[in-house]
Amino acid sequence: MKSTGKYIVGPQQQRTSPFVWCAAIVCTILTVAVIIVGFVVFVGYIVIHPRVPFISVTAARLDQFQFDQSGVLVTRMFINIHAENDNAKAHAAFQDMSFVLSYAGLSIARLMVADPFVVKKNSSVDFPYVVESSPIPLDPEMMDKVSESIRMNEMSFDLKGSSRAQWRVGPLGSIKFRCNLDCRLHFHPSNGTFSGTNRCSSRSK
Repeated sequence: MKSTGKYIVGPQQQRTSPFVWCAAIVCTILTVAVIIVGFVVFVGYIVIHPRVPFISVTAARLDQFQFDQSGVLVTRMFINIHAENDNAKAHAAFQDMSFVLSYAGLSIARLMVADPFVVKKNSSVDFPYVVESSPIPLDPEMMDKVSESIRMNEMSFDLKGSSRAQWRVGPLGSIKFRCNLDCRLHFHPSNGTFSGTNRCSSRSK
């Protein structure tokens, strides 16, 4: 008797395409390269330990602050902007440094450094400004505010602005960031002294 059973034939095994093998090899190589680069960057950071350069106000003085009965304000002050790079193994480059000095929302002056500059490693650069405002007309409310500030012997100005910075640290490559300054400068109008107890720096707290 002849067998009438049916034979079930499975699907033929397909060979992996050479393109797939090449793609897998390339992905593996890229993965290993990324791991190596990450390890080098990590080791470089641990060894070099880069610090972010910063800007700050290190000194100030209110030389003149007066207004007449017509409500016209005139002020003059000295402000020292300090750019510091405390990295021992890298120079820092700054550019587009610009700040606006204001009083109670009234813009008094813009402090700028027009050209890019470099702060050498483990060094600093100072920019002393003598700021003299044009006569500023005040409304009655502002006049009352100024009179109260003089009576309390406490005058506050706002200084806001930023600078772009960049520095290169060995295997870490070039690192870019922005130094932002947003602080309030306090003075004693009676003698023009600066209340240095307030912190005015772009360095993270």
